[in-house]
Amino acid sequence: MSTLFTPIDLGGLTLQNRIVVSPMCQYSAVAGTAQPWHLVHLGGLMLSGAGLVIMEATATEAAGRITHGCLGLYTDEHEAALSDLVAKTKGLSGAAIGIQLAHAGRRASCRTVRDRQKGESLPPEEGAWQTWAPSAVGYDETWHTPKEMDADALNRVRRSFVEAAKRADRAGFDLIELHGAHGYLLHQFLSPVTNRRSDAYGGTLANRMRFILEIVAEVRAVWPRNKALGYRMNSTDWHPDGLTLEDAEVLARQLESAGVDYVVMSAGNLAPGCKIPPAAPGHQVDYAIRIKGATAMTVMAVGLIATPQLAECIIAGGDADMVAIGRGMLDDPRWGLHAAAALGVDVDYPDQYLRARPNNWIGFAEAHPDARPVLATRQIDRPSSGAWDRPDVTGG
Repeated sequence: MSTLFTPIDLGGLTLQNRIVVSPMCQYSAVAGTAQPWHLVHLGGLMLSGAGLVIMEATATEAAGRITHGCLGLYTDEHEAALSDLVAKTKGLSGAAIGIQLAHAGRRASCRTVRDRQKGESLPPEEGAWQTWAPSAVGYDETWHTPKEMDADALNRVRRSFVEAAKRADRAGFDLIELHGAHGYLLHQFLSPVTNRRSDAYGGTLANRMRFILEIVAEVRAVWPRNKALGYRMNSTDWHPDGLTLEDAEVLARQLESAGVDYVVMSAGNLAPGCKIPPAAPGHQVDYAIRIKGATAMTVMAVGLIATPQLAECIIAGGDADMVAIGRGMLDDPRWGLHAAAALGVDVDYPDQYLRARPNNWIGFAEAHPDARPVLATRQIDRPSSGAWDRPDVTGG
């Protein structure tokens, strides 16, 4: 029996397997509001076979958007659109639905992917806006200079996370993931590369963690315990003056004490000068291993986990509790269902797709030659009374 396809308790949730769809920006919102694209995109991923689907980074205030096309959750219109989206997709499968709450800080006011050949930072004529950061230090000389956050700005952003969490709860999301990685605002406070402050929010690691832990505490206070709260964090900055894995251990223990249910161990994207090693399959799994050894929290692994065999190896070996997959899901929106077949596990299919189930389709072995033969050569179920019956089988 595959360990990847065993249930797991996450906060107050019970997930049907250990596969997570990572948050992936779609740059398709209009003034922060979800559009038909989001319904099609999320609906498809809810049919992926994953146990948990997390929506893209969603800004807690307008200034926190990465681009003009980023989702927001700071107006009634945003909340209504996401409520409708959750209502229409939640019953498509047994997967839980989460949302990642984020603030881009100095990396806001940016062009979308297709337009970045002209430079990433938005110019005034393309609707640039004032950005905010722990210190008035731009990403590089081609980017705008952010405004250093004063006490009012700190209070405003803290409140924005709390209000977004309340909206996410009302909208019906099962889980919140706070984005503290990839060079965005919370990461900017944590790293000495981007935090040059001399007040209570800068200097020592304890001070640089302060703003993060304040936000976590306030969100935890309003986020229901029967749901789940997570944090995506950088394991290392890959920068000579940046965060280390030892720093990540300290933060992870603080997050655990604050009531965070899980962490996702990522890395990179903070600033120029980062010497990032070439990506390889599972190249960030070692970070998950380290944090599992330092805390009792659930730990998700990321980083070029493209094959079911690697995902199974990570979970079966105890390196992480869950695997979060991004581009692999964009490439194959049925990644989880196909992973089950590849690992010899029989899983439930939506009624509408039963005829493509491995033991209901003679062509499955041709389309998926890596799947275990036991599934592809089973007796084909014939239609009964115009419907396709599920075979009464479990496991491989």
